[in-house]
Amino acid sequence: MDKKELARQIYAVSHITGTFKLRSGQISDQYFDKYLFEARPDLLKEITDKMAKLIPAGTEVLAGLELGGVPISTALSLKTGLPGAFVRKTAKNYGTCKLAEGAEIKGKKVCVIEDVVTTGGQIIISVNDLRKLGANVTDVLCVILRGAASTELLAKEGLHLIPLLTMEELEANK
Repeated sequence: MDKKELARQIYAVSHITGTFKLRSGQISDQYFDKYLFEARPDLLKEITDKMAKLIPAGTEVLAGLELGGVPISTALSLKTGLPGAFVRKTAKNYGTCKLAEGAEIKGKKVCVIEDVVTTGGQIIISVNDLRKLGANVTDVLCVILRGAASTELLAKEGLHLIPLLTMEELEANK
């Protein structure tokens, strides 16, 4: 499946309209329910096949952000053989009390994996947490770049955002 067809299918499966409050606090009349495309093995495979080619050279760990980045990072880990880490919004207060579960991140080149990026606010919080734990994070890979301004915001934090698809591509191929 080419990228245009993938964009068309993601749009058809996951684009819904109504009134939605986004993680950023913004209100939108459209929403991409990432779980609808992440739960489809056929689409997840196509997304993974294309995103694997975008992983920066030298990446040692793929870190999926809670919750939508976790299935994407797991599928990418299976495809590439790179170990995965699963990053919580806050460390759990029981058991191991870890913020990042799975692969060791300290001293490793970590690529953060996210599903949909609107402002990048949660990415910045999570990356700062990962850096405090000793991870070397300079790259973020996402399925959908919803808000173009997030690219500049993340760049100010020393992060390079690599989207598989942009909102413009989704709209153009619906």
